[in-house]
Amino acid sequence: MPLPTFTRRSLLATPLLLAACGKPVFNGVDLTGSSWGQSLSLPDTEGRVRSLADFRGKVLVLFFGYTQCPDVCPTTLSELRAIKEQLGKAGEDVVPLFVTVDPERDTPQLLRDYMAVFGGVALRPGSAEELQRVAREFKVVYQKVPGTVEGQYTMDHSAQCLLFDRQGRLRVYSKYGTPTPALLADLKVLLDE
Repeated sequence: MPLPTFTRRSLLATPLLLAACGKPVFNGVDLTGSSWGQSLSLPDTEGRVRSLADFRGKVLVLFFGYTQCPDVCPTTLSELRAIKEQLGKAGEDVVPLFVTVDPERDTPQLLRDYMAVFGGVALRPGSAEELQRVAREFKVVYQKVPGTVEGQYTMDHSAQCLLFDRQGRLRVYSKYGTPTPALLADLKVLLDE
């Protein structure tokens, strides 16, 4: 059953009203004020412990994955690299932050080489407990999936991008497969705040 004309008009006007009130309108899910995703403390590929505070003044795009990922991870990181290029000078203020869910295989050197292709910073939990803690904080799920050959495996994992503003606050959940222009628009909103 179609919506009454008044209801359709109200739904269409809602984003305009929010924008007029000064509240940003995101393509992704607006997480402004959420109580989770506020604490991050993991070593980078040089062994330095990094936190969200280390990136204040930048817009962060937090993504969990692993270097052996055949599709989702390289696709997402390639899109982020392309977005940074499209942003020109402003792209210098966007930092992709990649957290491995496979520290068993993702050595610091492998992560350095991987991120050299895409740009950004890689973080590597030092223990299974540390990975579980950070995954819980950012509502990420992951699971080792045995392969058909003994000793081989893949990692199933959440594939969203979490966007943080320049003050280090979680603001947007962008699901995997979000069109690049939509993600670009959300990053522009955060860059312009």
